[in-house]
Amino acid sequence: MVAEIVVIGAGIAGLATAGALQRRGHTVTVIEERTDTGSGAGISIWPNALAALDVLGLGDRVRAAGGRVTGGAIRWRDGGWLRRPSPERIVSALGEPLVVIQRVALRDILAGALEPGTVVGGVAARSVQVDGARARVELSDSTIRDSDAVIGADGTHSVVSRHLNGALTHRYAGYTAWRGVAAMAVADEVAGETIGPGVEVGHVPMGADRTYWFATERVAEGRRAQQGELAYLRDKFAGWADPVPAMLAATDPACVLRNDLYDRGPARRWADGPVVLVGDAAHPMRPHLGQGGCQALEDAAVLAAMVDLRPDLPAAFTAFESFRRRRVTGVVRESRTLGRLVNLRPAALSAMVSRASVLMPEALVTRHLATIAASTAFRLPTRDETRTA
Repeated sequence: MVAEIVVIGAGIAGLATAGALQRRGHTVTVIEERTDTGSGAGISIWPNALAALDVLGLGDRVRAAGGRVTGGAIRWRDGGWLRRPSPERIVSALGEPLVVIQRVALRDILAGALEPGTVVGGVAARSVQVDGARARVELSDSTIRDSDAVIGADGTHSVVSRHLNGALTHRYAGYTAWRGVAAMAVADEVAGETIGPGVEVGHVPMGADRTYWFATERVAEGRRAQQGELAYLRDKFAGWADPVPAMLAATDPACVLRNDLYDRGPARRWADGPVVLVGDAAHPMRPHLGQGGCQALEDAAVLAAMVDLRPDLPAAFTAFESFRRRRVTGVVRESRTLGRLVNLRPAALSAMVSRASVLMPEALVTRHLATIAASTAFRLPTRDETRTA
């Protein structure tokens, strides 16, 4: 059966899900409030997400457009090594290097795989209603979209999630994050993170002459730097070991993004009748494992496969939730735990990293990472699993 489906949101989750369903012959429209989705910064595509992109037929395009990263070093702010893993061991455990790509480039690849006219921009979803087996979306231009199904890919403040779950509660996570791209290369051996009391800086190559970086710090909610965000960061990290100061010096201030980070637990319900959630609308997560976009790509591949295996859409959506919730719950929990550890208060963090650098064998860390991010960590459901999910 060919279904008529409306996807709310043209981010990674929405575009990937729309493309996956169109590849299977369904008619899909994507509704996006913004007309300019911005350039963003970078995003890490771990091997689990590359495997999902392979299912969507886009894996090789993403690999070709980004930089391949084999490192995963962790250093203290003075340059002392806390963890210096073997690149060969990491690649062996994960199945292949991770890829770092600009968000806008990933979005262009996902959007380029859609049929012309799929994305309708400049209108927002205001409400969702269900009438029997049909779903209806009221848009900000007063039009109504009727369809066989509505997929909410509209992020942490999801209108579709509110339809399924009522009011959404967001809580400040206690720290803020900056992201940017530096016009310089970073050596493979230091690709990873540099940390200090209450702060962390990540830096990974994004091609031959650019570096994607991010930083987090414990600060009061809503605080902003009077001298400008990049000037604040350059001053704060001036005494840190390279590549951090050099990287910030090579960054255009206009390209720096800052966002306070908020927690919202996974939605109580992801699916009900002809309505289902994917990506951050279903399971927002903190950024420390780099799995937010990756899990959205897994969602897209699994949901489309489930619809193939169970053509009855409400049944497919319920089975999707059951199958995916088991995997995603653990990733959300570990992302939150890692965020709390990295952003501990100074004395606690100093003690923690000293113990961790001695007590956590590299092989153990690598094996654990593989359970989350290896190419083999992603899988599609079998037909038997659609019956028991």
